[in-house]
Amino acid sequence: MWFVAQDGITWLLLPPGQSLAFLLADNGYEVWIGNTRGTKYSLGHTSLSPDDRAYWEWSWDELVAYDLPATFQYVRDQTGQKIHYVGHSLGTLVAFAAFSKDMQLKNLRSAALLSPIAYLGQMPSPLARTAADNYVAEALYDADFRQFDPKGKAAVEFLKAVCQEPGVDCTHLLTAFTGKNCCLNSSIVDVFLDHEPQSTSTKNLVHISQMIRDGMIAMFDYKDGNMQHYGQPTPPVYNMTSIPDDLPLFLSYGGADALSDVKDVKLLMNNLENHDGDKLVLQYRDDYAHADFVMGETAKQDVYDPLMAFFRLQ
Repeated sequence: MWFVAQDGITWLLLPPGQSLAFLLADNGYEVWIGNTRGTKYSLGHTSLSPDDRAYWEWSWDELVAYDLPATFQYVRDQTGQKIHYVGHSLGTLVAFAAFSKDMQLKNLRSAALLSPIAYLGQMPSPLARTAADNYVAEALYDADFRQFDPKGKAAVEFLKAVCQEPGVDCTHLLTAFTGKNCCLNSSIVDVFLDHEPQSTSTKNLVHISQMIRDGMIAMFDYKDGNMQHYGQPTPPVYNMTSIPDDLPLFLSYGGADALSDVKDVKLLMNNLENHDGDKLVLQYRDDYAHADFVMGETAKQDVYDPLMAFFRLQ
């Protein structure tokens, strides 16, 4: 359960009768909530401190190679059971990439992926696209900002640079980033802002910017360093057609989502066209944007009830 610059508390922002984490627990599931490395509850390291430059030298490639497999294995070791995985946004990207590499699928029963992201080439978010097109994250990285703290100097410079670009309206930042969410109330947004956003690595933002510009789901592009890192001039691609056809998947996406754009989702679906028909559930909500899937007042009946019905069949 991962999202860029957010931690696991995202799943607990809604009241207990509407929060997916509580709903799952009330329906007999043992719920484990993951936190992305670098956020408040995931700052530990065996040898490095968050004050160390090297601590932040990672992108979502490392979440795929290390963090998600370690999480799956830990939960399996503790419970003795296979896992139903729920991811949103970055949590779906990491999952798709891991599934394409057959990582830890032996520990997985099914996956529900909300606002699914594998491709970002057609993403319309004005903030994210302008930042990518103007290499804002790369400029911060080159200026030796390794930690991207949304409340720190790097983020202020980031927003200044993006919001000064023609055609970018930063009056309503959440909408400019996620799309116009249909179903958030102001009190939920206030609670969200009390806890989020949180730090990520600047290198992670560079990697996402590469995806936006290139339209590919590939490993981090080190440019002249690709031969050293990968033994080839271009970064390896995560092959979505390698996701096992019999893996039970529930995908829910929204027509107003400015990050998980419908055209990009359809590109993903083209890669899953041979997926077993009884193992793939697609749900489309025309009015939903990115945050509605985790903070929307109507998400319980619109998304979570069908999601739990899917889990019960697996």
